[in-house]
Amino acid sequence: MQFHIFRPFLLGLIAISHVSCSSDDDNASLSGEGQVSIEFDNGVNGDDLILHTSTYTNSNGETLNIDRFNYIVSNFTLTDDRGNTFVYPKDDSYFVISEESGKTEITLTGIPAGNYITLHFGIGVDREKYLQGAEGQGDFLTEAEEEEMMWSWQAGYKFLNFEGHFTSASVTEPAAFKIHMGSHGSGLDNYREVTLDLSTRAIVSNEMSPLIHLAADAGKVLNGSNTILLSEQAVIMISEEKSPKIAENATEMFSVDHVHNGSGDHH
Repeated sequence: MQFHIFRPFLLGLIAISHVSCSSDDDNASLSGEGQVSIEFDNGVNGDDLILHTSTYTNSNGETLNIDRFNYIVSNFTLTDDRGNTFVYPKDDSYFVISEESGKTEITLTGIPAGNYITLHFGIGVDREKYLQGAEGQGDFLTEAEEEEMMWSWQAGYKFLNFEGHFTSASVTEPAAFKIHMGSHGSGLDNYREVTLDLSTRAIVSNEMSPLIHLAADAGKVLNGSNTILLSEQAVIMISEEKSPKIAENATEMFSVDHVHNGSGDHH
């Protein structure tokens, strides 16, 4: 009788031990290093983002025709299922995502083998990097200039460049809008960071190089936690009131759509 009482308990211990060993075995079987690609799929409120032609109506009652949606992502880190965090080399960790230029995918190389469950990155350029001076920016400075992501070196980077035309109940003829968000001087730091839990483990090894597919919702720029009305102010560049609100909205643009695990041939 005692055997029957403790038998389920013993079976439970065996099952737990098996799961634990399986997890350890999965990690032990991964070796070397690989690369992680990240695709930024830009959209608006669940619809594909198509520049110049499509229109999108937001909850503010404003209808947008979008001509440009560019932003800077930076300072990537990946955390695995054992709690180990890999910090991507800082000098190589700055990228422009541009729907206009078709730059929507980045590749992080030299990632140690592991089962990664969390992705962390910045939006914009942090003050530490900027304070390295123009020479400390490397090739990224030229790329940012080419992609319209700078005012000037003295004025700094545009972390977000969102432009187009809009109409509303009070603005019946199409009017231009420009949302340029960045840091300004030492008193207005709009650099922000995002942490995303991956829906599926991104498995990295010398044979496995996953693709993390992120959705980026341009509609959140104006309709995140903070509501920004273009009919009140259609050009926002240096605003102590609205720029930080747009920076916070930008952190809400991103969500994990899915993860492809494989040898790198994901498309």
